[in-house]
Amino acid sequence: MPNYSSPGVYTIEKDISEFSPSVNTSIVGIVGFASKGPVNKATLITDQASLIRTFGQPSEAINGQALEGALEILEQTNVLYFVRCADTDAVDASATVSIGSCPAIAVSGQADNLERNRFGIEKPVTFRIQVKDSEGIAKFTDNAGQGKDYVVNVPNARSQSEALRSVIGGALDADMVGVFNNGSFDSELGLSGAIVGGFAGSGASLHVSACSGTSFDAANGASILSIINPASGATAFGISGTLASSVEIGGSQIISTGTNSINYLVQSLDPGAGYNGGTRSNGDTSGNSITLNPLGSQNFSVIVNEDGVSLETFKASLVASGAFLEDVINTGETNLVSRVIKGNIFKDDADASVTALSHFSDLLGALTTGPFEVTFRHGAGLTNVETHTSLQAGRFNKLVATAAANLAGGTNGIPASETDRGTVIIGDASQDPKTGMQALDDPVLNIGTALVPGINSERVQNALITLAESTQNFMALIAPPYAVGTVQDAIDWSNGQAATTDSRTTAINSSYAAIYWPWVKVFSTFDGLDRFYDPTIFAARQMAFTDAVSDTWFAPAGFQRGRLTKPTEVEVKLNQGDRDSMYSGGNVINPIVAFPQQGLTIFGQRTAQREASSLDRINVRRLMIYVRKVILASTQRFVFEPNDEFTWSQIEGVVNPFLDDIRRRRGITEFRVVCDETTNTPLRVDRNELWTRVLLKPTKTAEVIVFEINLTNQSADLGTL
Repeated sequence: MPNYSSPGVYTIEKDISEFSPSVNTSIVGIVGFASKGPVNKATLITDQASLIRTFGQPSEAINGQALEGALEILEQTNVLYFVRCADTDAVDASATVSIGSCPAIAVSGQADNLERNRFGIEKPVTFRIQVKDSEGIAKFTDNAGQGKDYVVNVPNARSQSEALRSVIGGALDADMVGVFNNGSFDSELGLSGAIVGGFAGSGASLHVSACSGTSFDAANGASILSIINPASGATAFGISGTLASSVEIGGSQIISTGTNSINYLVQSLDPGAGYNGGTRSNGDTSGNSITLNPLGSQNFSVIVNEDGVSLETFKASLVASGAFLEDVINTGETNLVSRVIKGNIFKDDADASVTALSHFSDLLGALTTGPFEVTFRHGAGLTNVETHTSLQAGRFNKLVATAAANLAGGTNGIPASETDRGTVIIGDASQDPKTGMQALDDPVLNIGTALVPGINSERVQNALITLAESTQNFMALIAPPYAVGTVQDAIDWSNGQAATTDSRTTAINSSYAAIYWPWVKVFSTFDGLDRFYDPTIFAARQMAFTDAVSDTWFAPAGFQRGRLTKPTEVEVKLNQGDRDSMYSGGNVINPIVAFPQQGLTIFGQRTAQREASSLDRINVRRLMIYVRKVILASTQRFVFEPNDEFTWSQIEGVVNPFLDDIRRRRGITEFRVVCDETTNTPLRVDRNELWTRVLLKPTKTAEVIVFEINLTNQSADLGTL
C-alpha cells in the first residue's frame, strides 16, 4: 500500500473481478500433404475458400486425405489449423523473366540550333513519335499509324530539360513513352532530355522524327535528334538538316543470354506443383502465372494470376532510388507483399555459379553482358543503317513485357515410400520451428482434436497419440486402413494382431485416442467421383457439431449428434453382433452404422483406453481437456502471489463458479474445490508450492437403455408394484 503524507483525497484501483475465460473446444488440427502453401507451419484456416487458395485442391496425386478432410470439417467449424508436410526435395515453381533496356533518343534544346523567324524568335519543334512493343507492333494508331505528334515550344531554351518541359506537361502517353528531364547526361540513370520508349526487348523500337517545317541550323554543328549510346550514355552521332530528320533505334536489347547474364527469377513463396500454371482436363486454367505490363519510362507492373484470374498487381521499376523491385516483392526480409510469389535478380556467372543480387547497385555493376547489339536507322526514309555492338549493358532497364508466363517446375515434396512419408508426417520436435505434426505442440493453437486422415500407418498413429498424451491438449482420432477386411480384421488391427506384416503390431490403449470404422463413401466435387473417406474426418466433424448444438461433454454419437448427413454408404455394413464385438469385451472401436431409416450414424463414443474408468468415454476425456485448459488459463495470474489464505480463497473463487457452470450445463453431477491448509502443508509452502484439489463426478452417458416390461393379471394393483 502507498504511504500518504499530506492531507488529501486519494483513489486506489484494484481489480478483483477474476473469472474463468471461455475456451473454444471445436478447433481441429489436420496434418497431411498438399500441392502448395506453407510447410511445417500450423496455418489458421477459417473457410473452404481460404483452404483451397492457400493449400490447393485435393488430387489423387496427393497422398492421404488431409485436404478432403479439412474441406468436410470446415462445413461445421470455422477454425482449423492445417499443417502441410513436405520433404527437403520439394521445389518452388518458377518462371524466368528477361531484363531488357528500352530504346532512347536524346533531344537537344540548345537555342542556337533552332531556326529563328524574321523576328529572331526560335521556331517550335514538332516531334512525331512511334513506339513498338517487344513483338514489333506499333502502339500509336493515330495519324494513320504514323505516330503521335508532340510540340516543343520553349523560346530561348538553353538545356535539354527545358526543351522537353512542355512535352512532360502535355498529353504524353505515359504507358508508351517516357521523358527523363533530371539528372545529368552520364552513365548514371538520370538523363536530361531523353525520350524513352516504354517497351524493352529485342523487338522494341523507338522512332522519332522532326516533322516537316522544323528546321535546324546545321552550321552550328549540333543536332536536334541524337542517338544515345546505350553503353555509356554519350552521343554516338547526331542528325541535322534543314528539313525532316528522323531516327529509329532497335535491335537485340535483351540482357538474358550467355555468361554473366541477368535474369529476374520469379518463384512461388512455397514449394509445390499447385503453383505450376497449366490447364485442367475440363479446360479451366490452373495454377499461377505472371503477366508483365510496360508502363512509361522504366516502370512496369507485375501481375500475379491465379487460375487465370488476376490476383495481385505490383508497380515497380529497376531504379536506384528506393523503388527497387526487391523492396516490393520479396522473400520477407524487407516487405512481404505478395501472398504467392517472391522475386530475385540473379546473375549467371561464367563459372556456372548463380549469384543473387541484393540491390540495384549490385545490378549496375553486374550489367556487363554481351554482345549487346543495337541497330540505328536514320536519315530521309531511314535509309541509313548502322549497327553498334557493345559488351556493356543497355540503359533504362526494365522487365520485358510478356503475356502470362506460367510458373513451372514446382514439386510437392511427397516422398515415394510409405516409410519416408511417415517420417515427414511425424516431423521433428527438436527443430526450430518444429516440423510435421510436432507443429501442433503449441498451446496457443488450442487444438481440441487432431487427425492425419488417409495416412494409417502404425508409426504415424502412435506418434499422434503420443503427442496428444504428452501435451494433454487434444484427442487423436485414428482409423484402420481402407479395405482392412472384415469386422474381425478391424478388431485384430486395433489389438495389434493384424494378419498382414505391414499393418499394426501393437494394441492401441489410450484415453487420448479414439478409433472409428468403417470408412464412408462421399461424392467428391473436385473430380465428380464417389470416394471412400477416412472415418476420422466425420468423427472430428461431429465433435464440432456437438460443441455447436450442445457442449463438449456431450457424446458425439447417436441419432442426435452422431448422424452423418453427407456420406452415402459405409465400406462394411455392421449388424448388432458386429457392433457388440467392436464395442465390448475389451475392444474399443466406435462403429459407424448404416441404419435403414435413420441413416449413417456414429454409434459409439469409446476412447481407446482398455481399463474401465470414466476416461474410457470420449465425452469425459473431452470434458477433462476442457477443464484443464480453462483452469490453466484462469489461474496463471496467481503465480508469484503470496501463498496464504487470501490467495487460496481467490483460487477457489475462480474455479468454483466455473465448475458450477459446467454442473448446471450437465457436464458434472457434483464437484468440490479444496485449496486450504490441508492441501498446502507447511512443507509445500516452504517449497513455494501451492496445491489445489479438484474433485469431479462427471456425468455418464446412457448408452444402454433398458425397459423392464412386466405383465400382470387383472387383479393386480399397479400402484403398489
